[in-house]
Amino acid sequence: MLKPIYAGPINAEQAVVGNAERAPSVRWALTSLSLSMLLSSLGISIANVALPTLAQAFDASFQDVQWIVLAYLLAITTLVVSVGRLGDIAGRRRLLLAGLFLFTAASALCGVAPTLWLLIAARAAQGLGAAIMMALTMAVVGETVPKARTGSAMGLLGTMSAIGTALGPSLGGLLIAGAGWRAIFLFNVPLGLLAVVLAYRYLPADRREPKTDRAGFDVVGTLLLALTLGAYALAMTIGHGNFGSLNMALLVAATFGAGFFVLVEARVASPLIRLAEFRNALLSASLAMNALVATVMMATLVVGPFYLSRALGLDAAVVGIVMSIGPIISALSGVPAGRIVDRLGAPFMVIVGLIGMAAGSIGLSVLPTMFGITGYIAAIAILTPGYQLFQAANNSVVMTDIRPDRRGVISGLLNLSRNLGLITGASVMGAVFAFASVAIDITTAGSEAVAAGMRITFAVAAILIVVALAIAAGGRALAARPSLPGGAS
Repeated sequence: MLKPIYAGPINAEQAVVGNAERAPSVRWALTSLSLSMLLSSLGISIANVALPTLAQAFDASFQDVQWIVLAYLLAITTLVVSVGRLGDIAGRRRLLLAGLFLFTAASALCGVAPTLWLLIAARAAQGLGAAIMMALTMAVVGETVPKARTGSAMGLLGTMSAIGTALGPSLGGLLIAGAGWRAIFLFNVPLGLLAVVLAYRYLPADRREPKTDRAGFDVVGTLLLALTLGAYALAMTIGHGNFGSLNMALLVAATFGAGFFVLVEARVASPLIRLAEFRNALLSASLAMNALVATVMMATLVVGPFYLSRALGLDAAVVGIVMSIGPIISALSGVPAGRIVDRLGAPFMVIVGLIGMAAGSIGLSVLPTMFGITGYIAAIAILTPGYQLFQAANNSVVMTDIRPDRRGVISGLLNLSRNLGLITGASVMGAVFAFASVAIDITTAGSEAVAAGMRITFAVAAILIVVALAIAAGGRALAARPSLPGGAS
């Protein structure tokens, strides 16, 4: 952070006036960051509901229109670390403003796209803007709010992410019914412009450093990481759950790409990711836990609808209502979770959040069989606040004491670990569910088979959370020795 220039003694009255003037600026700055998180999350969930309409509008197959979703997700996954590092070098405020503007302009282009492939290209550009927004929003928090309020700020951002996820399907459906599919993209434009104005007006200025002190940008490492992550993401998503030869080839390519990336990063002068950072037990533990937790949360989105419709016999409208309960609880619990983290300490609340998630996962394995829809909702009501506690605490642990010139890339790594967990969860937990249900086609499986798949899938989910708890305990035991990445003590 910038050191104030000494200008004589400051009395208590001046300090109070300064704090009073700063408070509204911080609130408006947080509003701009909240809009960034809301819009990037909304971009993921709002397009899914439009796929049948888009297939009809463009006379295209499902395999073609699914790229409207994949292009956005791939852009985020492959670029989120790189843009975080670029923000560290070029200036986070400057790049965040560029990302907000790109997201807004690409949303407008999506809304007027005359062809499917132009729409897909615009969605990829929108995903690049979203990657910048996701990577830098958490990084800018450290320069915007006092250290003692970091947990509350992280909780607020978690709330906005949950609202975006929850609002997407219902808002998308309403907009399509009322104004057509183009409205789901044009809706972002006024909100994006508002976020640009607020960010330009209230976010703190970037630090100015001599050019000789600035690290270079690792172009080769960036390309290798993007190709590697793209290959992995495609391996986990194409094929609709059937892991064929193309998936295997992509997974092998991703493995080789990861190896080449490590070799390059060990040799370049200014690496995209400093491999020494992973010797920090705290950072490595946080990233691993983040991926495991995201894998479990994706299981609720993948398995939940099939269980509710096939095993409990609920119609589509009721399934939609029940599936919205988790995101609504998440939205309501995000800010309180952040305040609890500030009060009781982030490392301790990581453990508490994971215990809540373990209890919720066990509940999803057991309670729906005993109590039906009531048991399902009760388990979700345990799992979701635990998730919000974990997210606020884990993000606070990692981001609070990061050296300023590494905040962007570390924030990008946090987002990357979450995205990889979501992608892996959709594939792996979906495969576990299908295998446990002993069904060739899960959409036609009987109620007993689906119920059995539900029990086994969330028993596996509970095991994953127990693994995360073991990692958290090990990270706490070693936390006193290493420092946080970036040289923080």
